[in-house]
Amino acid sequence: MNQSSRSSSLAARKMANWATFAVLLAVVVIMLGAWTRLVHAGLGCPDWPGCYGFLTVPQSESSIAIANARFPDTPVDVEKGWPEMIHRYAAGTLGLVVFGLAAYGVRHRREGVPVKLPLFIAAFIVLQGAFGMWTVTLKLWPQVVALHLLGGFTTLSLLTLLTLRLRRQARQKRDQEPPPSTALAGFRPWLYGGLLLVVMQIALGAWTAANYAAVACTDLPTCQGQWWPEGMDFRHGFDVTQHVGPNYLGGQLTADGRVAIHVTHRFGAMVVLAYFTALLALMWRRRGDSGLDNAIKLVAVVLAAQILLGLANVIFHIPLSIAVAHNAMGAGLLLSVIHLIWQHQLLPKMHTATAPNTTTMNQEVTA
Repeated sequence: MNQSSRSSSLAARKMANWATFAVLLAVVVIMLGAWTRLVHAGLGCPDWPGCYGFLTVPQSESSIAIANARFPDTPVDVEKGWPEMIHRYAAGTLGLVVFGLAAYGVRHRREGVPVKLPLFIAAFIVLQGAFGMWTVTLKLWPQVVALHLLGGFTTLSLLTLLTLRLRRQARQKRDQEPPPSTALAGFRPWLYGGLLLVVMQIALGAWTAANYAAVACTDLPTCQGQWWPEGMDFRHGFDVTQHVGPNYLGGQLTADGRVAIHVTHRFGAMVVLAYFTALLALMWRRRGDSGLDNAIKLVAVVLAAQILLGLANVIFHIPLSIAVAHNAMGAGLLLSVIHLIWQHQLLPKMHTATAPNTTTMNQEVTA
């Protein structure tokens, strides 16, 4: 390896380590966001980015008196303020790390490290911060809350892609071993279809959380003792034109609207489970020497864990620890699917051309 290749490999490896740290921090931020929402602390600080005009939650008598004078309609609640501020501190730290990655990419662009993707993530993190601000200033308006949640998962996905790209680059600089052969090329469109289903299910979960619909059904497998509850109001449940209200803490939808959201989220979970059960079973049977064994097993394990956590949420009536874990496992499912697709993309083109075609795959799926 010449000096130029060694320098490029070192730059990619250093950037990959920081990108990995950013991925882990993004998961923490997502979990902290779930914790903040579940303890009803989304409006623990009525202003942004500080808290009642302070850098930390006011705790002394004099600070609380000043804060209450500034915001007489929202008296200080220290127990609600700290979850919100801890979430903001973590998100701010993530933003600084992302900006650092972008700066590193620009500075070392001559060494072949990615530049456009880190810059795009940096721009996106600014937008995500704006949604965090609007979440507070618009009093937990469901549309903004849901978009803010999706923005968190999008940030995590982009950072994961950056990490995978950097690690591949650093690895290729050290060795040029070709990837193993495969007979799985025809599964590519089905993998992207699965990713789309996961994203849609996460969006449903975000809408469920934003409208406080998780507790709308407290029994299993029925909802309120019925397989298809009467009076479900899908029109209002999925009305994205809701006006900005004075305060959406606790939700403003009718019970029938929340039931419609909850049932839709359950149905989406069953669709995702059925789709991936069939897809992963077929991929496992035809994996050959593709080297995708671990990636396939990872998706299966994470999916099973996520379904169990979803069931536990209903059975035990949304306990905080399980609800936060359900959010984190949703992120894990998204990342495991992205990882599987990434590994699949690395399979050699020549095997892609000779692999069983999509028509054969269609026949197996419908069989």
